[in-house]
Amino acid sequence: MGTPLDHCAGLPERTFEPGDVVIQEGVGGPLFVLVAGAVEILKGDVRVNVVDEPGSIFGEVSALLGVPPMATVRALERSRFCVADDGLAFIASRPELALAVARLLAGRLMSVTSYLVDVKKQFEDQAGHLGIVDEVLETLVHAQDAGENATRGSDREPDPNC
Repeated sequence: MGTPLDHCAGLPERTFEPGDVVIQEGVGGPLFVLVAGAVEILKGDVRVNVVDEPGSIFGEVSALLGVPPMATVRALERSRFCVADDGLAFIASRPELALAVARLLAGRLMSVTSYLVDVKKQFEDQAGHLGIVDEVLETLVHAQDAGENATRGSDREPDPNC
């Protein structure tokens, strides 16, 4: 199946210096495929991950759902990317890439679901806000229409950008 880089022939490239923001949380933009370098993923002020694997893709959720990015991607070192201005068209026109992105997102969903099940088991006998775990699990397991009706945030903070 290869990596997303195998599908980037003909795409323009862009280089970011250390500290440059590649994707800003809440601000739409293109889809990026890492060619070389390292970036950090930030949700608010919290570092979620560091990624340095060529072929890593950023902005895929935004492209697929038509929503602003859920996190900030910032270069930790000089980083080079292939850039698809229309991420949805880029993914849709390449079936093998679409399958790779689907597998990536399914893996993330499986990890989040497993984590939430563990949280539920640990705290199921406690009252309070952890009861929302049931609602989140129900949504993750049974939601069928994630297109334009996809929502972000939570009941406590429905619009994370406020």
